[in-house]
Amino acid sequence: MWYVIYTKPKAEKRVADGLEKISVEVYCPVISEVRQWSDRKKKVSVPLFTSYVFVRLKEKERHKIFAVPGVVKYLYWLGRPALVREAEIDTIRQWLCEEKVEDVQVEMLSPGDKVLIRSGVLKDQEAIIRE
Repeated sequence: MWYVIYTKPKAEKRVADGLEKISVEVYCPVISEVRQWSDRKKKVSVPLFTSYVFVRLKEKERHKIFAVPGVVKYLYWLGRPALVREAEIDTIRQWLCEEKVEDVQVEMLSPGDKVLIRSGVLKDQEAIIRE
């Protein structure tokens, strides 16, 4: 299982590097974006999840992460550290590796509607429209 760590703003990649240096398995998914400044455009890698990285370690080693500058705390869910299954991490990795991005047009859907995903990593999964 993977834990979710909350980091200081814009410190995700720095925290991931620091965790690797102390031998903690870490995953910080990134995407490429084109950023524009007044004089140029540049392709940069930015974290997929702002202020979050994933770590895999044993329960008794959870304290190790606080030795890395930029780590704030573990993300909690229902009073316990949030856990992410390996399958969910694999799904994120697969999704980021896919080069094909489909343009999806959403029409006549309302919050609460159920939809079936027909292609991609989430193929044959059912989803509920939130907004």
